[in-house]
Amino acid sequence: MNPVLALLLRVPLHGIGLFAAALPRSWEMALGAFLGRAALIVDSKRRRIAAENIAHCLPELSAARRRALLRENYEHYGRMVLELAHMFAPLPGHFPSYIKRIIAIEGHENWAKAAARGKGVLFLGSHMANWEIAISIGAVTDMRLTIVTRRLKPAWLHEWMEKTRLSVGVTAAYQPRTLPAVLKALRDNRGVIFVMDQYMPPPMGEPMRLFGVKVHTVAAIAPLARRTGAAILPASARREADGRLVVILEPEIPLTDDDKADNQRLATHLEGWMRARPAQALWAHRRFKNVDWSDRLAPL
Repeated sequence: MNPVLALLLRVPLHGIGLFAAALPRSWEMALGAFLGRAALIVDSKRRRIAAENIAHCLPELSAARRRALLRENYEHYGRMVLELAHMFAPLPGHFPSYIKRIIAIEGHENWAKAAARGKGVLFLGSHMANWEIAISIGAVTDMRLTIVTRRLKPAWLHEWMEKTRLSVGVTAAYQPRTLPAVLKALRDNRGVIFVMDQYMPPPMGEPMRLFGVKVHTVAAIAPLARRTGAAILPASARREADGRLVVILEPEIPLTDDDKADNQRLATHLEGWMRARPAQALWAHRRFKNVDWSDRLAPL
């Protein structure tokens, strides 16, 4: 990127970070909801994607309830943007301090039990609530986490995000050649996070049933667990009305001898989260590409 354009991007990001850092959490929640409602008005493309996904996945809801859910979902996005802005506040130690103020954990004992085996932990993750905040729990626990992600551009943005994640104990395995880094992380008894609520084309993805239709979903978790002996823990998050972000670590999901069946069980688990907390799911993502909804089957 042109250095001038990079600077023009960097200045407002750090400015927004400083603004967010100055807000009390209650103000941040209220302002985020307002920004989300404003985005709902102007963001016609993503609004259409989210509305279509909600209508297809939750047809049992009335039209009025779907409209209300769409508004709540956008309020969630607005709050999420202000939470993410804290990652760019150029204040030493600010992001770990922010995490310690807003995060809570349920089920840490499930991590401790799985990690005691010494073979690493594979987390079934998703974009519920705020995933960047959720993966930062290393700031308040003994958990060491690795995420599978892509390098960012420009270079300064990638370096800034990497430094910020490291400040809360998070390292990254960068696509496309992630397997060596993932295997090393598991050998080091780290937790590795895979998300299943994004569209994943072949060869990394395979069709699985989600909300009654077949859609390509990441297929690496069950085979990787079988190969390495790592435990699979479901990990989701929910944002409470008081502003706390609660990370929920569920008990280990045992494997069978069938990778496809095991991955389908994981996808069904993910669907359960989205049904339970639909306002905090990522409906604005084009998750259901190339799907024929007329072929829909009853949920598993």
